[in-house]
Amino acid sequence: MAFSRIVKAAMLATLAPLSGATSTQMEANPIRKVVTMLQAMQSKVTEEGEKAEELFGKFMCYCKNSGGDLSGSIQAAELKIAELGPEIQGAEEKKLKTEEELKSDQDERVAAKTAMAEATALRETEKGVFDKYMAESSTNLAALNKAITAVEKGMSGGFLQTRSASVLKAFLSSSKDVMDTDRQELLAFLSAKEGDEYAPQSGEITGILKTIKDEMFAEEQETEATEAAAVKSYEEVMAAKKKEVAALSKAIEQKLERIGALGVKIAEMKSDLGDSVQSLDEDKKFLAELDSQCVSKSGVHEEEKKMRAQEIVALADTIKILNDDDALDLFKKTLPGASMSFVQVASTFSAQRKEAMSMLAQVRGHVQVSQGRHRIDIVMLALSGKKMGFEKVIQMIDELVVTLKKEQGDDESKKEYCAVQFDQSDDKKKALERSIGDLETLIAETKEGIATATEEIAALLKGISELDKSVAEATEMRQAENAEYKDLMAGNGAAKELILFARNRMNKFYNPKLYKAAPKQELSKEDRIMVNNGGTPPPTEAPGGIAGTGISVSFVQIDSQVAPPPPPATAEAYKAAGEESGGVIAMMDLLVNDITKEMTTAEAEEKAAQGNYEAMMTDSAEKRAMDWKSLTDREGAKADMTAELEGSEGDKASASKELMVLEQYMASLHAECDWLLQYFEVRKQARADEVDSL
Repeated sequence: MAFSRIVKAAMLATLAPLSGATSTQMEANPIRKVVTMLQAMQSKVTEEGEKAEELFGKFMCYCKNSGGDLSGSIQAAELKIAELGPEIQGAEEKKLKTEEELKSDQDERVAAKTAMAEATALRETEKGVFDKYMAESSTNLAALNKAITAVEKGMSGGFLQTRSASVLKAFLSSSKDVMDTDRQELLAFLSAKEGDEYAPQSGEITGILKTIKDEMFAEEQETEATEAAAVKSYEEVMAAKKKEVAALSKAIEQKLERIGALGVKIAEMKSDLGDSVQSLDEDKKFLAELDSQCVSKSGVHEEEKKMRAQEIVALADTIKILNDDDALDLFKKTLPGASMSFVQVASTFSAQRKEAMSMLAQVRGHVQVSQGRHRIDIVMLALSGKKMGFEKVIQMIDELVVTLKKEQGDDESKKEYCAVQFDQSDDKKKALERSIGDLETLIAETKEGIATATEEIAALLKGISELDKSVAEATEMRQAENAEYKDLMAGNGAAKELILFARNRMNKFYNPKLYKAAPKQELSKEDRIMVNNGGTPPPTEAPGGIAGTGISVSFVQIDSQVAPPPPPATAEAYKAAGEESGGVIAMMDLLVNDITKEMTTAEAEEKAAQGNYEAMMTDSAEKRAMDWKSLTDREGAKADMTAELEGSEGDKASASKELMVLEQYMASLHAECDWLLQYFEVRKQARADEVDSL
């Protein structure tokens, strides 16, 4: 681009007299336009250099800061990966160990249940054998009892016709416990024909039958004892096995929960490890690309800075040459004015050509071969008057136009690329910011839910504690009321018995027909034998209780330390108080009725209070079970929300990290595209002007 500007200036300086020769209106000093254009170009190149230097400084600052941030992030990720590896391994080993323990517990539970099933089957078999034996033994004993009774009564003939005789005969035939001689004699007896009578005076058959009966009875008792011992042993074994199965089931449930929790934890740690590894790779890749871009950009900037300095020097030298006082005087004398003729133009054209050759020679010294120095050579050859015509110069101008259009096309493609990248990055940034905002809202809601669940759990625990306290207070109150009721019933019962005893005593004297004598003393077996043999019955113990009535109450206390009352006055002559006794007895009946009513009322109140207490206990138990279930549900919900909160915070961290990487990319994109977008129209207009001037 610098080359095109210089060549353009030189060609304008060279061709200006020629174009002036064919123009009908010529300015006073055309070289001023050339100098003005060169000065504008010099200012523009200087401004571009300052702008490029400013952007380069920002880019290098970004390289330095972003590199430090990424290095810190890479170190943190490497440390986290190093920590997660052993943690995952430890959790997997713990999970494997727990699974082995779980399998062992499951095998032990299966073995315990199998043992219970085998013991139950064996017990059922033994029970069947026992029941069968007892049924047969009962049948055989019944048959023996009937046989013994019949033989003792001399009714053996009738017995032999009964089914019991057949049962007894079958038993004797199959029993191995009966001696052969006894069996033969009994079978002979049972096989006797109708009409034969057995003489029981000898007692031989009766003795054999009784002996067999006693042996069978003893064997039956022994079998029952054995069965009872077997039942007890079975129940003990079953109780122990049930306890073992319950303990194993609880352990299995706990281990399953532990395995599930470990599985979730391992999955989360592996996911975190994968995310960390992926993030580490991306950070390393981005850091490597950033370092490469920074180094590359630094080299490109130095090269551009060097070329821009050379361009400014070339422009300054050209301006100095064209703006020199001697050169201006020369141009005034040589360049055509408004009144100059074609001959005068022709006479100065050679000098103009030489001046342009000198300018191009100076420019050629600052242009490398790779930068198109051969084009300057072509122009110099064209100006030197060789056979090569201006067609080559025109071709060069055409090539310059093509180059300028290509540069403009590249700028437009780059502008479109930058616009697309900015649009995509902006959309992605908005999506990430929206996602982070949603996650922050979710995290806030989850934290609020956890706080609410915590408050509800505390309220439920407080409610359960208060309920337990109320139950304890109600139980204590019920116990006190029950004790008071028992005291009342005991006291009223004793008072009622005492009044009835006193009334009966009065009836003994005033109404003998209504008197109820006390029950006779029951003699023990030994005392009855002694009395039957002419002995004296044992003395009757004096009744204790209140006033020797035999009636007592536990809470009645008599203070033996009270001084006796003074002796009464001398009584008047005796006279039976018949009428007065009737009033006293009626009063006693009223007291008994009142006490009975009070006891009935107290019993009804006690029953109602006990019913209310039991209903309250039932309701309290249901309420406690419901509260406990709610507490368990709240704790489960809190655990789920805590896990969700951790996941949301992890997602937010990942999204924030992705947003940071995106912002870094957008910063690099701005560093790459901002200058182009800012000066696109200026560069486009400059190229258009340059093409028009060519």
